[in-house]
Amino acid sequence: MSFPSSQLLVNCDLFPKEFSIVVTLKVTRSAAKRNEYIFSLMDSKKGEKRGLGEKEAVNDEGNILEMNKEGEQHGERKKERQVKSNKERGRIILGLRLSRKRLHFLFRGHGGVMEHWGFRGARLADNQWHTLVLAIGSHHVRLTVDCSPPLETVPSRPFPSDLNFQGSRFHIGSRGRWKGLYSGLLRQLVLVPGSDATHYICPSSNPQLAVLSVPPLLSDLPVLGREGDGHMTSYETEERVAVGLERPCSERLQGQLWFNPRKKGLYLCDGTVWIVVLEDHKRLDYVVEQQVLTTSSETHDVEVFQVPGIGLMAAMAHRSAASGSAVYLWSQTGFQLYQNISTYEALAWRHFSMGKKIFLVVSNTGRGPDKRFNKESEVDFSVIYKWSKKRNRFVQFQTLQTHCARDWEAFTIDRQTYLAVANHRQGNNNHTINSVIYKWNNLAKSFEVHQMLLTSGAYDWEFFTVGPYHFLVVANAFDGVTTSVDSVIYVWVDGSFQVFQTIKVCAFLLCLSSAVDWEFFSLGEEYYLVVANSFNGESYSLNSILYRWQGYEGFVPVHWLPTIGCSDWEFFSSKGESYLIYSSAKAPLSKVFKLKTY
Repeated sequence: MSFPSSQLLVNCDLFPKEFSIVVTLKVTRSAAKRNEYIFSLMDSKKGEKRGLGEKEAVNDEGNILEMNKEGEQHGERKKERQVKSNKERGRIILGLRLSRKRLHFLFRGHGGVMEHWGFRGARLADNQWHTLVLAIGSHHVRLTVDCSPPLETVPSRPFPSDLNFQGSRFHIGSRGRWKGLYSGLLRQLVLVPGSDATHYICPSSNPQLAVLSVPPLLSDLPVLGREGDGHMTSYETEERVAVGLERPCSERLQGQLWFNPRKKGLYLCDGTVWIVVLEDHKRLDYVVEQQVLTTSSETHDVEVFQVPGIGLMAAMAHRSAASGSAVYLWSQTGFQLYQNISTYEALAWRHFSMGKKIFLVVSNTGRGPDKRFNKESEVDFSVIYKWSKKRNRFVQFQTLQTHCARDWEAFTIDRQTYLAVANHRQGNNNHTINSVIYKWNNLAKSFEVHQMLLTSGAYDWEFFTVGPYHFLVVANAFDGVTTSVDSVIYVWVDGSFQVFQTIKVCAFLLCLSSAVDWEFFSLGEEYYLVVANSFNGESYSLNSILYRWQGYEGFVPVHWLPTIGCSDWEFFSSKGESYLIYSSAKAPLSKVFKLKTY
């Protein structure tokens, strides 16, 4: 992993003279035999090439401030050395690396001399997790491992205040070369300018996995410009946030912030009591069945949305043309039938809004009573419904010609509203057809064709934005011959979508023989995925699985939810409570699960 330093350090070209480095890592015993870089900051100059057998210019003997935990007391300096390296001069600006017995902090000192501050006594190569905080201050250097008493020393020369990093790059787990790659696991790596981060994570109930969490409210603060009149104060001269399990609030402490590491809460003293600024969010404990909702037909899709002044609603795409589809309204006892809408083998609903106007669009795949729906025709007509404030109902607004539409996606670009339909096939055999992007015409008060994109058995659209760029990705499932077809990512350029990238995937229905939908949601600071398992080749009565994001372990299964032919999951919240609802494509029922939190 590598990126320009200008993406992280934005205010000037000089590295902070006071800072902390927080890292949580796991190192194997075999890795300790080599020099491995946890991270490095390298300048743009290229070092001279070395011969094949030439050794490293800097080794374990090139260290100063070598701390022996067993034989020396806090802060005693054993020896100091300086090493000049023609290889690393002009290359490495600073870095953190591991050797067999030491942790090293390297940086380019005055005159291009490489300074090495080495700490001995921190036993890291035991294949266990450890959290390290290296704090660089004006007059001392402090290393804290797993919230134990720190190794501290006073160097003969302080960290330079004029270390220029212009044009440099950060390298995570390396120094930009194959030699010296870090081979352990990294759980977090945080640079904290201008403060000693030890107090942010210690004390901790689990010091080996202590996490430095930046509250979202604080991370959104604007960055001061270079011409700003603010300046960074030393952590040694001013305590901005008090840290501890208990803290009295008095008139003398008015305006003081207090962080409670156990509750993960940030509080402000008003002179009498502590006022909550931020508190730890809810965490999922277990899942209970809240409601079994009997439906008029099997359901392919459920869409949950809010109508101002009415409440939370759910539109269900029922398979049966005779009964149509239904819109339900959420109450204290669960979802209750609110409105029936005539649909014909509906596959999907999509809710969207334009200003204060609320819309629903449904994918019809069957033949309706309208004369345009006839047995010889290979055309379907999907319908857009608009919420009527007078009638408190959805009323038909516009019909659009589609071909076995499997999904709708609504999005906005430059204040213009668009609808994308995934046309799956025309007739029974033709899967390579055009899917359509519609644009809202404000004068005509309707959606009009804006662009056609050739797709192959399109199953799903997803719109997303990265920085200033807008993307639309289609899941192509079948071209009439094979499921091994490219899915395509489009990028918005000059008023239309153009191909940005193709991805070779196989259709998920055949790859997993079970999963047909994913739903992502978050509870507090935790993230979850729930999968809709539909059919395993033998049975439709399967457990759908709820996964929780656990950092380096990825998404880990935490709950198994009994489902029947599950076709769709939706997450929603009401009055501070969180819920999941699933639809069944093989039974006339849906279920609501309540997420119990603590």
